[in-house]
Amino acid sequence: MSISRRRLLQTGAAATALSAIKPVASLRAADAPSRKVTVGVMGNGGRGTELAKQFAKQAGVEVAYVCDPDRQRVENCASEVNKVSGKAPQAVANYKQILDDKRVDAVVIATPDHWHGPGAIWACQAGKHVYVEKPACHNPAEGEMMVAAADKYKRHVQLGTQRRSMEGMREAIELIRGGEIGRVLVARCQYFSPRGPIGPRKQGPVPEGFDYSLWQGPAPELPYEDFPEVAAQKFPASAPQFHYQWHWFWHWGTAEVGNNGVHMIDLCRWGLGVDYPSLVSCIGGRYRYHDSQETPDTSVVEIQCGDQMIVWEQRSWTRTLPGDQTYEVAFYGEKGSLFYNAGKYTIVDPAGKTVKEGKGSSSGTTHIENFLAAVREDAPLNQPITEGVKSTLMCHLANISYRTGRAITLDPKTHRIANDPDAMKLWNREYRAGWEVKV
Repeated sequence: MSISRRRLLQTGAAATALSAIKPVASLRAADAPSRKVTVGVMGNGGRGTELAKQFAKQAGVEVAYVCDPDRQRVENCASEVNKVSGKAPQAVANYKQILDDKRVDAVVIATPDHWHGPGAIWACQAGKHVYVEKPACHNPAEGEMMVAAADKYKRHVQLGTQRRSMEGMREAIELIRGGEIGRVLVARCQYFSPRGPIGPRKQGPVPEGFDYSLWQGPAPELPYEDFPEVAAQKFPASAPQFHYQWHWFWHWGTAEVGNNGVHMIDLCRWGLGVDYPSLVSCIGGRYRYHDSQETPDTSVVEIQCGDQMIVWEQRSWTRTLPGDQTYEVAFYGEKGSLFYNAGKYTIVDPAGKTVKEGKGSSSGTTHIENFLAAVREDAPLNQPITEGVKSTLMCHLANISYRTGRAITLDPKTHRIANDPDAMKLWNREYRAGWEVKV
């Protein structure tokens, strides 16, 4: 059932729905360093709950809110935060309650992809710093607006590609950029996962305690549909499978390349020292399962950046097998190659002989610590949104290539798609009436 925005503003937990967020003009007095950081966490699934717990464990941090339109999820997240901090946060369905609270310094966004950009932009306008999960946004236009919002409202916005803060990865990148393996020509990465089929989508009643209209938020409303064949294989079977399967539909998700590929493509871009691609192509399809998914279960993405190249391969139906590259990312240079995996790197010469190895911390909490240092002390972010959207853009361009069936060329001056009006139609999205995003 469609719920109009006017009705949404009048009903239940959504009584304070996102309606009129008044932008802040400058930093508040409470933005002084060396103070407690008060946080709200939006999106309380597995990743959001884990982030809420990690933030709650940090010294001088209070998780004051957890937020999700699914009552079971938000209550579970509040309970988990209470276990690690000894203080239960306020559990709310509506994001605007967090934005309206002037005590809140920062928001953590771990929602479905279609909320990342709007949620971060509205948070900046409300005077909050932002830690937003990958991918940065649902479409390229939102990425542009996120950068503009962070700059306009002087907010720190960190993308949750946490390998940017891992000691071993940072050391490896420093060696690459310092010429250890010579000029790097190719960076390669992949993601293999034994995902099963999801079967057909079946329209039915919205589960009790789940405000589906609020979950859709800025996305145009669609009828609620779930995946009964997957639910029958999961425990508990009553849990809505919709909460994960949205990834494989363009209306909300960004395919496997946006879901997991962005981590590795970001490392490739970082190591090569490039900003924008000149050409992006993606080939693939629904090869293994013929079900209701829209995004490819098999694909190869090639990203040309001048005289350098990034390659990403995906198989979302089988695990890593003998013969597959076993490293998260590989860099191939004129004087040697570097392979990185789980905090450890190995450098080999052109003959394949190991010449150097290194291992550093692979803890994801260092990324959170870096974000908190930025909030408190104005420290530089390890993955500011200005950088995060560049890596996310490569993933968006791969999806646009797949959906249009042709390679995508980027204009070197505007960093937008060149000479392809049909492809540019996928640069942005339609928003639900009353939920339009502006900076």
